[in-house]
Parts: sequence; structure tokens; C-alpha cells
Amino acid sequence: MNKVIMYSTQVCPYCQMAERLLKSRGVENVEKVLIDRDPARREEMMTRTGRRTVPQVFIGETHVGGYDDLSALDRKGGLVPLLATV
Repeated sequence: MNKVIMYSTQVCPYCQMAERLLKSRGVENVEKVLIDRDPARREEMMTRTGRRTVPQVFIGETHVGGYDDLSALDRKGGLVPLLATV
């Protein structure tokens, strides 16, 4: 299974929903980067994604986007194959 990294904050409800969705698809470990604890990581997120909002989800090297993007990918049937790609 591909590694999942999620830029997040400690109190973001969309981040929590994204993590629940990922876990429901078999992801055991979501590596969370808490940008509210480390401002340098916020800059890193914005450089990598061009976005300012959380969550920002990466599966392997693929930037999926935020919760709405992740949910749409799942509805189209693309999330599970992306997770399985190695």
C-alpha cells in the first residue's frame, strides 16, 4: 500500500473526515504533518501544493488535494487503486 501523508491541523473537521475515509479504505497509518505546530511545514505544504487550506493529502507521490477531492476520487472508484499502487 502506498504511503499516505496528510497536512493537517489539530482541530480541522475536514482532516478528521479525510482520515476516517482513508481508514475505511484500509489505510492503517496516515502520517499527519501538523502545520499549526510547525509554521515551516505550512510553507512546505503551500510550496508543494499551491494551496493554503487543510487537509492536503498525498498518496505516494500523488497530490490528491483536500477532503472534497479525496471524497470525489473515492466516489469515482479511483481511491482504492491509487492506494494499492506501489
